[in-house]
Amino acid sequence: MDLLKQRILEDGTVLPGNVLKVDNFLNHQVDAKLMDQIGAEFARLFKDEGVTKVVTVESSGIAPALTTAIHMDVPLIFARKHKSLTLTDNLYTASVYSYTKQVSNDISIDKRFLKPDDRILIIDDFLANGQAVQGLLEIANLAKVKVAGVGIVIEKSFQKGHTMIEKSGVRLESLARIASLDNQEVTFVD
Repeated sequence: MDLLKQRILEDGTVLPGNVLKVDNFLNHQVDAKLMDQIGAEFARLFKDEGVTKVVTVESSGIAPALTTAIHMDVPLIFARKHKSLTLTDNLYTASVYSYTKQVSNDISIDKRFLKPDDRILIIDDFLANGQAVQGLLEIANLAKVKVAGVGIVIEKSFQKGHTMIEKSGVRLESLARIASLDNQEVTFVD
């Protein structure tokens, strides 16, 4: 997706540790028009997959997942990282390690929202080591739902997440694939 790549080059900042900061348009301040185009692209890519629900992890995945769900005309479910008074039991739960936050969280989805006849599309903002996607795949397995695919806004192809998803046999579509973040410069996979 050329517009996304252009925004990464213009507005992204490479930080130490192979971290790409894009908080001015993707995961802190959100460019709503760009998110709409991202959602439309995921909907186009997965239009023939029989998706019944879009699933993500709070909070950075919500914006692209929501616009995808709107374009696909299906509900959005986001796995919660923190339990609340209203989310206490009857949950599918998995543990997820955050590369950028350096912390593990249990993510949970209420069992009422995933049924065996569902076909889910997992959407997330970044793919690095694949921990968030792995957690959602574990929840899908627990819920006995089919996974139609995984849509990633920005993939760091030089980290292990891409290979992990490929090995799982799940279809992966990434809108911007980064080959390297060397010398404070972003290089894309052709």
